[in-house]
Amino acid sequence: MAQLIALALIGAAVYGGYRWLWRPARLIVAEVRRAENEFRRAAGRAYEKDMGRLEYDPRTGVYRPARHD
Repeated sequence: MAQLIALALIGAAVYGGYRWLWRPARLIVAEVRRAENEFRRAAGRAYEKDMGRLEYDPRTGVYRPARHD
């Protein structure tokens, strides 16, 4: 019987700890999602990447970054 009471107390402590730690984690997750949405709105749909000068490769028909030989 004592083992059952101890198991119930341990279970209650684990559950309470989980809920106690989840509250600040929820706030952090919400802040990260807000920041991601703000960044996406600021960056727009297209993300530009500066690849420098591009050269056309007639063999493949694709533009590639210029080589710096």
